[in-house]
Amino acid sequence: MAKSDVWFEIPPMRDDYQLAVVEGDYLAKAVKPKQFLHINQAECILCEGCVDICPWKCIHYLSVDVIAEAIGVEDPKAKPENQGVFIVDEDECTRCQLCIDRCPTGVITLGKFAGSLAEQAQNLAPWEYDTGERDFKNGYMYGVRW
Repeated sequence: MAKSDVWFEIPPMRDDYQLAVVEGDYLAKAVKPKQFLHINQAECILCEGCVDICPWKCIHYLSVDVIAEAIGVEDPKAKPENQGVFIVDEDECTRCQLCIDRCPTGVITLGKFAGSLAEQAQNLAPWEYDTGERDFKNGYMYGVRW
C-alpha cells in the first residue's frame, strides 16, 4: 500500500454481546487484586536498566529533591547516601515483567501487597525479614549480587 492510499473500509461492529446479572461472590472471585511493582532500593546498583527497557515509560529514577515531604515513612533526604528514588506509575504499568527480567540484581518483584509496606516493616524484627540465607531468587554469582 502506497503512502497516499487511504483505507476506507470500516471494520464490522460486533453486536453479539449479552449482558447478564452476576452474583456478588462470583464477581469477588473473578476480580483479582492488583499486583504492584516493588523495587528494593537498598540492594539496587542503579544501573537504570528497568527504566530503559520499560515499553510504557512508567518507571522513573528521580532525584530526592522532588520529594516535598514524606508522610508515614522515613524521609529519603535525611540520609546523604540516598541519591534518588524510583517512581512507578502503576496506572500505566501493564505488568509485562520486562523490568524484572532485565534487572541484573533481581531486586524488582511483582506482588500483591495489603496495606502499607512501611507499616508491615515496622512490625517485623530485622531477623524476620532478612535471615542472611540466600535462595534461588537471591544469591551470589561470580562475586556479584544476583
